[in-house]
Amino acid sequence: MRKADIRLTMAMLMALAAPLPAHAQTVNEVNATLDTLFGDHVAYKKFFDALTQAMAANDKQAIAAMVDYPFQARINGKAVKIRDSAHFVADYDKIVTEKVKQAVAKQTYASLFANWQGISIGDGELWFSGVGDNNKIKITAIND
Repeated sequence: MRKADIRLTMAMLMALAAPLPAHAQTVNEVNATLDTLFGDHVAYKKFFDALTQAMAANDKQAIAAMVDYPFQARINGKAVKIRDSAHFVADYDKIVTEKVKQAVAKQTYASLFANWQGISIGDGELWFSGVGDNNKIKITAIND
């Protein structure tokens, strides 16, 4: 392959890898995406609404009940396994930082990002998805 062909191929690959411009989604588009990925958007919408309300109220117990345990968190730069809701509540302010709270507060349902791994809030500050055999929706990650 000639150098010119290699450069052209690389340029085409780079263009394909570039992020696409963001576009606004509608609620119906989000619903359709969640239906396709998870079978039903209604439970995810209810979970999102409950999460945003609990976060706005700083309801540590309610948020702790929404987490899938054991839960891996980063506290003071170290990976910590959170065993249960009591442990989560005890370390709540170290796990649910101001950055996480702001991401949840700014998030709208219509602007949620979803893929096969779950649903992301903000820039990945919080993820939730169906877990276990009964596919119960839980928080699966919190990233500061």
